[in-house]
Amino acid sequence: MSEKKPRQTVTLQQQVSFTRQRSKMECEWKPDEQGLQQILQLLKESQSPDTSTQRSVQQRLEQLNQYPDFNNYLIFVLTKLKSEDEPTRSLSGLILKNNVKAHYQNFPNGVSDFIKSECLQNIGDTSPLIRATVGILITTIASKGELQNWPELLPKLCLLLDSEDYNTCEGAFGALQKICEDSAEILDSDILDRPLNIMIPKFLQFFKHSSPKIRSHAIACVNQFIISRTQALMLHIDPFIENLFALATDEEPEVRKNVCRALVMLLEVRLDRLLPHMHNIIEYMLQRTQDQDENVALEACEFWLTLAEQPVCKEVLCGHLSQLTPVLVNGMKYSEIDIILLKGDIEEDEAIPDNEQDIRPRFHRSRTVAQQHEGDGIEEDEDEDDELDDDDDTISDWNLRKCSAAALDVLANVFRDDLLLHLLPLLKELLFHPEWVVKESGILVLGAIAEGCMQGMIPYLPELIPHLVQCLSDKKALVRSITCWTLSRYAHWVVSQPPDTYLKPLMTELLKRILDSNKRVQEAACSAFATLEEEACTELVPYLAFILDTLVFAFSKYQHKNLLILYDAIGTLADSVGHHLNKPEYIQMLMPPLIQKWNQLKDEDKDLFPLLECLSSVATALQSGFLPYCEPVYQRCVNLVQKTLAQAMLYQSQPDQYEAPDKDFMIVALDLLSGLAEGLGGTIEQLVARSNILTLMYQCMQDKMPEVRQSSFALLGDLTKACFQHVKPCIADFMPILGTNLNPELISVCNNATWAIGEISIQMGSEMQPYVAMVLHQLVEIINRPNTPKTLLENTAITIGRLGYVCPQEVAPMLQQFIRPWCTSLRNIRDNEEKDSAFRGICTMISVNPGGVVQDFIFFCDAVASWVNPKDDLRDMFYKILHGFKNQVGEDNWRRFSDQFPMPLKERLATFYGV
Repeated sequence: MSEKKPRQTVTLQQQVSFTRQRSKMECEWKPDEQGLQQILQLLKESQSPDTSTQRSVQQRLEQLNQYPDFNNYLIFVLTKLKSEDEPTRSLSGLILKNNVKAHYQNFPNGVSDFIKSECLQNIGDTSPLIRATVGILITTIASKGELQNWPELLPKLCLLLDSEDYNTCEGAFGALQKICEDSAEILDSDILDRPLNIMIPKFLQFFKHSSPKIRSHAIACVNQFIISRTQALMLHIDPFIENLFALATDEEPEVRKNVCRALVMLLEVRLDRLLPHMHNIIEYMLQRTQDQDENVALEACEFWLTLAEQPVCKEVLCGHLSQLTPVLVNGMKYSEIDIILLKGDIEEDEAIPDNEQDIRPRFHRSRTVAQQHEGDGIEEDEDEDDELDDDDDTISDWNLRKCSAAALDVLANVFRDDLLLHLLPLLKELLFHPEWVVKESGILVLGAIAEGCMQGMIPYLPELIPHLVQCLSDKKALVRSITCWTLSRYAHWVVSQPPDTYLKPLMTELLKRILDSNKRVQEAACSAFATLEEEACTELVPYLAFILDTLVFAFSKYQHKNLLILYDAIGTLADSVGHHLNKPEYIQMLMPPLIQKWNQLKDEDKDLFPLLECLSSVATALQSGFLPYCEPVYQRCVNLVQKTLAQAMLYQSQPDQYEAPDKDFMIVALDLLSGLAEGLGGTIEQLVARSNILTLMYQCMQDKMPEVRQSSFALLGDLTKACFQHVKPCIADFMPILGTNLNPELISVCNNATWAIGEISIQMGSEMQPYVAMVLHQLVEIINRPNTPKTLLENTAITIGRLGYVCPQEVAPMLQQFIRPWCTSLRNIRDNEEKDSAFRGICTMISVNPGGVVQDFIFFCDAVASWVNPKDDLRDMFYKILHGFKNQVGEDNWRRFSDQFPMPLKERLATFYGV
């Protein structure tokens, strides 16, 4: 017996008995007058701005959904009730669309048939709004897998295209365009018997229609099938391109926009067909990039971005550079609309609180463990911060200015200094122009070409950088903000010069801009300063007091959005200067405001993410200096992890009762715990002893979300180094989980698991023996995989070396299977502890299985030579192996063998090891 539902209070539905009687013919369905009035009342109320009214309307709509013919009423209002105003009728259709999305599979046949037939009869309604709503409804039904169950839909719509009545033709085309957008894949499959073979030639006929709206629909329909190289279109590619050319100068902007969009996509997939016409297409796109209609100009500007990615770019475009350069530069000026939207006339807004909607969600980048390389501070991140996402993020994200700047950036990377021939004369004029809008665009140009034209720009930088530093105090905020960004693009060069010449003046001015009275300038300056910190690293140490003064003052000054960027600047500073930050006077300046924010924020507040990331960097840099703050921070992180896991369990057991947790809280907390373990080392031992962190980690290591596992493995490695006595009892539980996470498809998870296994091996020593089999085969497979990222290769090699160091008998038999990639991946990393233990491992394995290295001995020699100064006992191990091999093969063979060595390798081995 199923339980009886408790009886609800009498609702609308019981007062009005929704008609249940069905006559034989579905089309004779008639609404109940009272029911209809109630629904109209509801539709009217739902247009009210009041949120509580909105909420109660929402609830009543949900209740009405339990009645099968509620949806009949909705379609009736949309298509039949011509006496009602259009917004109400359209709204009725949109509510029906949402019901179709959510419950279509539960509609009784009678209801869905009634809706379908009403849609097809009214696709040509005289009102554009109603036609569009019916079109949306049709495509929603179609995309619910109904194209198969509605076989008459496409033939009927195609037939209606030939109607004499404009409304019918336009309505049918509008619906077809939406279907092509939403169901492109299924239209091109055997499931439907390939309707495109008929539809595409049909669409092409309408390219020459007298109505611009219909020409525009026709191109938009065909455009959906370019990128997927749909067979039906490829058969008609030449007539399609001819038709596009015929419409090239159409008076309707929407048509020109679709023509440009088509050409941009064809450039990617059918370059062969465009090449014969390339000269004319480029000339055409040059005109369109200057189109009066900004939407057309933007579509056309995409052409240059796409062309830059094609190998033929240089060849086909070099003759047009002198025309294209000024067009792109001109597109980089702010339009009048941009300036209004950006409130470019408001100079001082620092006291105005931020609009919370403007704050973009931040994504935390989980911790990844990487090796340091010769000649650099730390493993380079791909420059994801360096994109041309410089400033005007409040305007619709992508506009002509951004597209032109991005195009110039990629073309600078293609043409390098050849582009400067055309740019430099323009730049001189722009950078010193009296009108601020023009000057601002010149500074953006300079930033856009920084990467591609750096070599050619170097002779001009001694003059330009001081000029830009002056522009930092321009009276227009938008000039100051773009200057911050452009200077950050040249930070690498600035740092390579004597510090007093450019670094000091630049830093002094940037720090003033961090305290600007305009929020956009504060933001740009803070981001630029973070870039400068990454480039300058310890060059900043002499100025630390001055820098901290400014950053701490900004705390009291900043509104919400910029505070988040300030945390990043402080975290980056800590990463860049490291232990130099650990001085009582610096700690006294920096920690109180950070801890004050920390105490203000609630556990549910997403602002904790950037603050935790920042504290993680600070803790790692301060090391023992962080001790006084350690306990409350540690405790809170453990609580965040515990809370999130508890919430996840509730959600898993009763998803309808509980919300899914935001696991970012847990990820960021795990990363900060890693920072504490790394910074504080053994002093974290008591905190670990008094908490249940290992139990929590055991759960995190098995979480479905890769980023959670990634961060928990990083913490495992850091705790293994800091206080192994607490980790050791759990190793038997942890190792099998680590083994199953050695999957290189998830690079960062695999990388951190690999690194943790290496750290555990060193601590376990020979007790690691029972666990080697769980991981060794996967590690050998990863090191031999083509296209494995450098960081993962290096960590895998180190871990294999460490396993071999503690359990040589288990690992050495496989030596031959990994020795070559092992040597090549470790030759470029700096001398350090990890490299040391890995090489001790390889030497130990060679002594157990010398045959395993014979075929690849030259790689071993090369890897040994990569050491700048190994510890004495390690150098002895190298000496023994090299001389042992030489004695084994004899003088002549060794000479023949060593003659293959490149000269530097030969000299190094002779100097250091006398072979």
